[in-house]
Amino acid sequence: MAKELKTNAMRFLDKNKISYTVQTYECEEFIDGLHTAEALGQPAEETFKTLIAHGKSGSYYCFLLPVAEELDLKKAAKSVGEKSVELLHVKDITAVTGYVRGGCTPIGMKKQFMTVVHSTAEPMELFYISGGRIGTQIRLSPTALVKAIRGRFEDIIM
Repeated sequence: MAKELKTNAMRFLDKNKISYTVQTYECEEFIDGLHTAEALGQPAEETFKTLIAHGKSGSYYCFLLPVAEELDLKKAAKSVGEKSVELLHVKDITAVTGYVRGGCTPIGMKKQFMTVVHSTAEPMELFYISGGRIGTQIRLSPTALVKAIRGRFEDIIM
């Protein structure tokens, strides 16, 4: 049996003794989060996407929200103390995070950005996020994740 290749996200979770499970799916290129959830038989409301934005200050921020929802830029900006934020252009994702589109996750990036997770995740026992590469999802406790990355829960969707 081939040894599983760990991503930076998995190494971070291992180092911080955070329990998680990995689910993989066949995927040649980026597919959106709804299709990912469907491919793995995961509830869409428990499957979260990672969006990166930058503020007027020049700082970058990470937002996690359910895959079927849209980020409210005004709420997102308020949650990080910015006047406004804009989503990072797809072509800049790898340079800023070290991850590719469809594999971006709030853990194990080049630099840990302030992270806000939508408040619907707070009462969940477990949820799904990207595992750090296309075709890989991680299931873990949202509370454990937020604690480890010093993030917070807030309402950031439309």
